[in-house]
Amino acid sequence: MNNVDSNITTIEAGKLEKAYWLDLWKYRELFFFLAWKDVLVRYKQTMIGITWALIRPVLTMIVFTLVFGKLANLPSDNVPYPILVFAGLLPWQFFSTAFAEAGNSLISNANMISKIYFPRMIIPVSAIIVTLVDFLISFFILVILMFWYGYQPSLHILLLPLFILMSILAALGAGLWIAALNVEYRDFRFIIPFILQFGLYISPIGFSSSIIPEKWKLLYSINPMVGIIDGFRWAILGHHATSKIYLPGLYLSLSLILLILITGIRFFRNTERSFADVI
Repeated sequence: MNNVDSNITTIEAGKLEKAYWLDLWKYRELFFFLAWKDVLVRYKQTMIGITWALIRPVLTMIVFTLVFGKLANLPSDNVPYPILVFAGLLPWQFFSTAFAEAGNSLISNANMISKIYFPRMIIPVSAIIVTLVDFLISFFILVILMFWYGYQPSLHILLLPLFILMSILAALGAGLWIAALNVEYRDFRFIIPFILQFGLYISPIGFSSSIIPEKWKLLYSINPMVGIIDGFRWAILGHHATSKIYLPGLYLSLSLILLILITGIRFFRNTERSFADVI
C-alpha cells in the first residue's frame, strides 16, 4: 500500500498554472506560424491588400476633416486638422481591428482547437500581429502628412511605444473577453461591430479632447481609448499642439486597461478548458 501511495503524484493548481505559461513559450513556433499565416492571407495574392491599409484611414481622415474641421469648425489645437485627425485615427484603427480579429479568432480556428492541445491564448494574441502590420503601413501616411505640413516630431516621440503598447494591451484584454464569450454565445460576434461603432463616436478621433469641459474630462476618460489617443497625439505632435496631455485621465485609462487585461486573462483561462467541447 505504501508503494502505491509513493507513486502518486499530486498536481497543484499553482503548478498547472505555471506549466500553462511555460507552454506558451514552448508553443512559440505555432504562435509565429499563425501570425505569419494571417499576414500572408491578408497581403499575398491580393490586389488591394496593402492599398486598402492606406485607403481606409485616408478616406476616414478626409470625412472627419470635412465634418468636424470644416462644417463644425472645431478647434485643431494649433495643428492642421488632417494631422490632428490622422494622429487620433491611427491608434483607434489599430485597436478596433485588433479587437475584432482577436474576438473572432477562436471561432475562425475551431477545427484546430477541437483536434489538438496547445494554449488557446496563442490564437487571439497571434491575431493581433497582423494589425501591427496595418498600423506600420498606415503610419507611413502620417509621416508624409507631417513632412507635407513641415512638422517635425519632438523628443515626445520617444514615448510613442508606450502608447502603442497601451493600445495592444487594451485590444488584447478586450479581445480575450469577447473571444471566450464568442465560443459560448455565438451572438456575441454581432456585438463587436456595435461596440466599435459606438466607440468610434465617443472617442476623440475626429476632434480634440480639449473641447471637453474640464469638469467632465475625468469622466470622459473612463473610455480607455481617450488616454491612448490623447497620448498618441501628444507624442506625435509634441510642442506643436497647444493642448497638454491630461495626466489624471491618462492614469485612469491605464488603470482601466490593466483591469480589463487582468480580468480578461482570468476569464479566458477559466473558460479555456471547455473550448474544445463547446466550439
